[in-house]
Amino acid sequence: MRGSPLFLCLFSVSCWVNLMPTAGDKIFHFGACRVSVSMAEIRAGFTAIKADIQSRDPIRSLSILSHPHSLHKVKSSDRCCITHHLFTFYVDKVFKHCRTEDPFVNRKISSIANSFLSARRKLGQCREQNSCECGEESTEKFKQILANYEGLNVTSAAMKSLGELDILLDWMEKSR
Repeated sequence: MRGSPLFLCLFSVSCWVNLMPTAGDKIFHFGACRVSVSMAEIRAGFTAIKADIQSRDPIRSLSILSHPHSLHKVKSSDRCCITHHLFTFYVDKVFKHCRTEDPFVNRKISSIANSFLSARRKLGQCREQNSCECGEESTEKFKQILANYEGLNVTSAAMKSLGELDILLDWMEKSR
């Protein structure tokens, strides 16, 4: 068992590296949960396709994420819950229905979706460990977001939600 100390050292370093945020990652505090998110990658991907996606939005008078049901008014204790719901919403509903004829745009959407999937997984693990509960206010805000989304046809709702991604990203960065 002469190799055991070396294995233990390498294993420890590997675990430490996996817990450290990579370049461009930011640590977010969502209630009791701390999650690293590759915000620079998400922002860069979204910026590259924002004009294209928003030009596909036929209904500019309606917003899915913003006022009067603004995310900015969510209590800090509810951020873990609503953020997990929003990551799930984007992964399960929005990204699945955002396909265009442009392969570049589709690759960017896929990259953003993968970042959200990773963040959702990390946040879900933390929620389980900390038994995060959703408050009534955050539950109502999320229900309103779903109602806004479901009031449109699937493709329009998905494109509108993707076009509003900067609202979610701004909220996340302000609530750090």
